[in-house]
Amino acid sequence: MFLKTIDLSKFTSIKIGPIADVLIVEKNDNIPKDRYLIGHGNNLLISNDPPPLMMLGDDFDFMEIKDNYLYVGCATTTGRLLSFAKKHDIGGFEFISKLPGSIGGMVAMNAGVKEYEIFNILDSIKIDGQWIDAKLIEHGYRFAKLNGIATEVKFKLEKGFNKELLDNLISLRNNQPKSPSAGSLFKNPPNNYAGRLIEDVGLKGKQIGGMAWSDIHANFLVNLGGGTFEDAINLINLAKKLVLEQYKIALKEEVKIL
Repeated sequence: MFLKTIDLSKFTSIKIGPIADVLIVEKNDNIPKDRYLIGHGNNLLISNDPPPLMMLGDDFDFMEIKDNYLYVGCATTTGRLLSFAKKHDIGGFEFISKLPGSIGGMVAMNAGVKEYEIFNILDSIKIDGQWIDAKLIEHGYRFAKLNGIATEVKFKLEKGFNKELLDNLISLRNNQPKSPSAGSLFKNPPNNYAGRLIEDVGLKGKQIGGMAWSDIHANFLVNLGGGTFEDAINLINLAKKLVLEQYKIALKEEVKIL
């Protein structure tokens, strides 16, 4: 393992964060327990004083078909996995299109679109060096209790990449803003939508400093240029306050705030 100096305001998808020394973990390293794994910088809002950070290095960026299973390193990007699935006619991965980041990040938050979630197709996960059946890991809507660091995942091979499903799922996500963001900021409350609630309390397009609730999709907090952590937190707290006051609904962040 080694330390790498990273400008997190360029690395993270929302373009916010300090310059920090990030520990890069390599194969056979003992993974520290006192550092936060940041993956590829998506779904993250990082303050100017974050906890010690780490990333999985290139040793964990791989895909391999073996004994009718697909093994994927957790540093592998969703884009690479989708291309691999298309090339080898493997079904089940159509929903990861336009879900940015790494496979490890997807697993850590059980990412997905509509009823399609990564845990639906997972066979097992290698956590702290031990393979664990995915069914034994507590998980649900946008959360998974891994209780350790995932470095590799395994999927049962299913033939037949579905191009029609891919196109339908892509169309569902065409209303997302192009400006830098961390993806959906809040989880959707039961039987409701966070974006609708934010819009209903009058915050769609609301701007503080360089940050704003998108005027395209209100559940996306976008960086219009020069946005700061403080700008973002002020908008997040404002949305939570107004939605709670008007609808008695407590919005819960999907994005991790460090």
